[in-house]
This record gives sequence, structure tokens and C-alpha cells, in this order.
Amino acid sequence: MHEGALCECIVCGQFKPQDQGLHIVSEFICGSCENEMVQTDVKDEKYPFYVHQMKQIWVHKNV
Repeated sequence: MHEGALCECIVCGQFKPQDQGLHIVSEFICGSCENEMVQTDVKDEKYPFYVHQMKQIWVHKNV
């Protein structure tokens, strides 16, 4: 990717600069979602959603 490129976050779907998040395999997680995910307790109702979105990384990789 070239400098200044935008990447789509697999969690929130927003496009953010590629240097403002994590690249895992071929997917991108923006910094905001990363922070939210690491601060989410396993008992939180949002936790299963984050787990599902993370699983999409491996689904896309194995297609």
C-alpha cells in the first residue's frame, strides 16, 4: 500500500489511514476499534461481536 492509503476496518467498516490501526494477515482494524476491543470485558454484550469480526480474518485468509 502506498502512503496515505485508506483501509476499511473489519470491525466498524469505516475507512481510516493505514497507519492508524493494525494489519492482521490481509485485514485492517482501526485504532479506535482496537482500543475498544482490548478494553471490552468478556462478559460485555459487545464481546461476541468482536470475536465474530476477528474470526473473519481467518475466514478470508482460508478462502
